[in-house]
Amino acid sequence: MAPPEREPRRTAAGAPPSVGPRRTIPLQEITLPHECPRPVRIHVLSRAPYFVGLDEAALDAVDRRMRTRTYAADEPVYRAGEPADALYVVAEGRVRVSQATADGTETVTDVLVPGELFGAMGTLGEPSHLQSASALVGSCILRIGQGDFRQVLLEQPQVALRVLDDVAARLARAHTDIGGQSTETVPQRVARALLRLADKLGEDRGPRGVMLEVPLSRADLAGLARSTPESVSRVMSRWKKDGIVDSGRRWTSLLDRPFLEEVAAGRG
Repeated sequence: MAPPEREPRRTAAGAPPSVGPRRTIPLQEITLPHECPRPVRIHVLSRAPYFVGLDEAALDAVDRRMRTRTYAADEPVYRAGEPADALYVVAEGRVRVSQATADGTETVTDVLVPGELFGAMGTLGEPSHLQSASALVGSCILRIGQGDFRQVLLEQPQVALRVLDDVAARLARAHTDIGGQSTETVPQRVARALLRLADKLGEDRGPRGVMLEVPLSRADLAGLARSTPESVSRVMSRWKKDGIVDSGRRWTSLLDRPFLEEVAAGRG
């Protein structure tokens, strides 16, 4: 059931938040050429799921096996169908993960932030990439090949156990995700997608809402919500009118997160 109509959210002055001069929100990205310094690399490795809890000496050993590369906005890291022979860690910037639909349309499935792992390896049961990855903005990315990663697994048994747990979890999700969203409404899926992004890269700006500093098109959001750009555009336009969200060319703000949480839970 569609969420009920509601009065536009008002500021203390009584006007909807979107009224007035547009905000210019600086996006966190790198300027090329760029060198990712060691302290940044060590910090993001310490946050990556496989390497959390390693001491600095162990992180330094992992870092020495990594190769660093910078990517311009929209530059591909790898494409679906290419041989999978490396894992990557976002060090700075943002990475877009996407896949092609049956009609050939490229849809976004995730937006990755610093500290997140992505990629695939034949040794982990994925001989080729099922999805494509590209820099959403200017980004610095760490890469480790299969041979070097196997050495890390030999040197750090706790990393090997985490990889094993991760592979098992992926297999479980592959079974439970089939048809999992078939009964959800479009607003419910859009709300879930926005909340996932808010948890990953949102910045609380108080009365100005939770800010997502990422250039997110309606097509991108449609991919994340597993819907169509037209359906997502209608939902976002209504929420913008009602003061639930606000957006610009390179940012989106969640002005009423509790409302979105209610919608995502199917209670809106």
